[in-house]
Amino acid sequence: MTQTTQEPRNRYVDLLRFTAVCFVCVGHWLVTDISYRGGRLHGVDALALVHWAHWLTLVFQVMPLIFLAGGYANAVSWAAHRRPDAWGGWLAERARGLLVPTSVYVATGTVTVAVCLLVDVDVGVLAELGWATALHLWFLPLYLALLALTPALYAFYRRVGLWLVTATVVLAALVNVLVLGPRLPLVGWLNYLLVWGGMYLLGFAWREGALHGARAWLMAAGGAVAWVLLITVGPFPVSLIGVPGARIANASPPTLALYAHAVTVIGLLVAAEGPVNRWLRKPRRWRRVSAGNRAAMGLYLWHMAPAMIAGATLYPLGLFPEVPTGTGYWWLLRVAWVGVLWVLLVPLVMAVGTLPRPPARAARARWRTGPWLVLAAGVGTSCLALARIAVAGFAPSGRLPWPALLGFAAGVLLVLLACGRRQPATGTATAAAEF
Repeated sequence: MTQTTQEPRNRYVDLLRFTAVCFVCVGHWLVTDISYRGGRLHGVDALALVHWAHWLTLVFQVMPLIFLAGGYANAVSWAAHRRPDAWGGWLAERARGLLVPTSVYVATGTVTVAVCLLVDVDVGVLAELGWATALHLWFLPLYLALLALTPALYAFYRRVGLWLVTATVVLAALVNVLVLGPRLPLVGWLNYLLVWGGMYLLGFAWREGALHGARAWLMAAGGAVAWVLLITVGPFPVSLIGVPGARIANASPPTLALYAHAVTVIGLLVAAEGPVNRWLRKPRRWRRVSAGNRAAMGLYLWHMAPAMIAGATLYPLGLFPEVPTGTGYWWLLRVAWVGVLWVLLVPLVMAVGTLPRPPARAARARWRTGPWLVLAAGVGTSCLALARIAVAGFAPSGRLPWPALLGFAAGVLLVLLACGRRQPATGTATAAAEF
């Protein structure tokens, strides 16, 4: 069995991850503008109607911080092993920790759509709700791919340092030129790996101490200057998330403008690490952050479910009035809306956390070709299926996406099989569901 050494946990990383997930929840809830007209529910992206709110995305686009924290945490975890024969076991356990809770969410979405089809819910409404509750799953296949590449990427980073991050910036810029110049939209999909992967690599750099001191402030200043130039002289919009009808969407696929803004924020937050970690030394504060961090995965997975439940009940019953989007009264109702959804989400996540999980599995002593192929097939199949579900939703055209759902189920089963034999009944440990 591989010997590991555990370095002290960076509490600030956990705080950033948990805070970022909370901002994701609130941001999605704020832009989800639901109405009930003619006996049907309708959903509108509020950013398409409230143009000044595009500036709010500079605060609510926090996915870079989740990738940053993931890169840091996975670098710490892998550095504790750092043996080629440990790669398979490390990846299997980390992938299991993500896929098991995700499978509960996907199964719930599938059953919900099946029930709605049985009771003859309008196909158009069902497709829209199924898309809204699956869209945020885009993060997981990309994160799983980066997780699988972590040992190789980390070794490469330790050889070339920040030049690897610089390479992602240059290549992301080249992709933007090809998309906006010769108009090659398919090339833009590479930026999902280059831009979000760049944030992940910055997590490596942070863990290795390459972002401390004056370098963090230089990052923030350089990123800010680049971002201002890209949205004024350059063609990029202010909004850091997609806006319906916009010619350029900074997040789909991610652009150099999103990268520049992320570097600015990361530089500022890394510079604040010392004071915040001192603030977190008090046991009470750390216990709260630790509890929130353990719930982060559940909050991210389930946060759109309360929005759909509340929208399907409060608006038809007249408990939430419909007012013009963007008015002062509408914003006051947004505050109430967010409060209601938190009240629904927290107990939901707590309840899901009590559900039984697959038994823990003993780590394999050796990783031969067979288990490696099973693990690779499981992770790859899961990624492709999740990407398909995220793009099409749980009910594309009012039907269940059976190929994607069966593919995801097969991928999860292969990952569980690759993990090794089940532990005896006395073993209660489970893989951590952590980004």
